[in-house]
Amino acid sequence: MKPPAVVLLSGGLDSATCLAIANSQGFACHCLSFDYGQRHNAELQAAARVVKALGAAGHRVVDFGLAQFGGSALTDPAIAIPTGGIQPGIPVTYVPARNTIMLSLALAWAEVLGSRDIFVGVNAVDYSGYPDCRPEFIAAFERLANLATKAGVEGCKLSIHAPLIHLSKAAIIRAGNALGVDYSLTVSCYQADEQGRACGICDACRLRAEGFAAAGLTDPTPYRI
Repeated sequence: MKPPAVVLLSGGLDSATCLAIANSQGFACHCLSFDYGQRHNAELQAAARVVKALGAAGHRVVDFGLAQFGGSALTDPAIAIPTGGIQPGIPVTYVPARNTIMLSLALAWAEVLGSRDIFVGVNAVDYSGYPDCRPEFIAAFERLANLATKAGVEGCKLSIHAPLIHLSKAAIIRAGNALGVDYSLTVSCYQADEQGRACGICDACRLRAEGFAAAGLTDPTPYRI
């Protein structure tokens, strides 16, 4: 039997590639998506499409209301999405504690499943400067996971896999393309419309478009402009 793994799946380009990698490594993938009060649910629809296309042992959507706190352009409609190009520093699209909370919930499910492996598609090369996408964060969370859980204390080491963390966006796209990922199913845009069409000018859209161009592949993203 395939060993179980929990895979965080947003419905975006990176997480779809991460799922394909976990599948290729022989894991039975239990995908975990989140409705955290983001501006749109197009990415959750995309996550369901990706699961159907790539296959998974299970898929759950967990609702936790980060929008009640606000503090991010992704959860507070009063804060505008930046569209003027990627700037230095941590942008207003950073969602406070998001990856920490998501990984904590993935950890809880992993313990119940008897899984020792959690996959997350964070990237520290072509990204928007989020502190919870860095290798230092992933290493720290893995230490926490092994200190804070029954499995870890009893000697069943838990591993947090971040296979994309040192890859450029172009390298991620090439890897996913080789594994058969259909990127037309994914949504990366910070302000996609209800049909999942991208704005083409937010940071996520810029990084995605630049990645396809650098990879020498056609960008299948539907744009509304």
